[in-house]
Amino acid sequence: MIQKLFFAGSGGQGVILMGQMIAYASMYENKEVTFLPSYGPEMRGGTANCTVVVSDKPVSCPLVYEADVVVAMNLPSMTRFESLVKPGGMLFYNSSLIPQKPTRTDIQTIPVPANDIAMEMGNSRAANMVMLGAVAHGSGVAGDEALDKILAKVFSGKKAALLDLNRKAFHAYSAQ
Repeated sequence: MIQKLFFAGSGGQGVILMGQMIAYASMYENKEVTFLPSYGPEMRGGTANCTVVVSDKPVSCPLVYEADVVVAMNLPSMTRFESLVKPGGMLFYNSSLIPQKPTRTDIQTIPVPANDIAMEMGNSRAANMVMLGAVAHGSGVAGDEALDKILAKVFSGKKAALLDLNRKAFHAYSAQ
């Protein structure tokens, strides 16, 4: 088993955090993992993306030239990376910010109104957790137990007050 994921969006959308959490959850499940973040020097507002490779065997290369799952949090990311999805793969896109549909017909496209759902919950910054839940539940890359442990770890200390909101956001789309 090997699953290659690619997350893309703007800096500040939590793209790197989504990939990091999938990587940590997969390690918690005793899988082999690579995580490779990439972002511009301007951070917030600039481009951000990361690759995550999850396998039951050691991963020899963290680079992804063809992904099983691509996540696009904004239109420039979908336009640029839709072609990265392998035939039969999955493209999760933030339909709150991406008004057009993907052009490919040989992949599974999953529109997730991540920002809309997060706004209904009272905090638009939770859009990445809505998308993370959609990806985790839709692709099966990591289980709820592992991701719940990682959520509790990420949202602890000074961020502990955000744990309940992010847990609800994580489960919001799967309940649709």
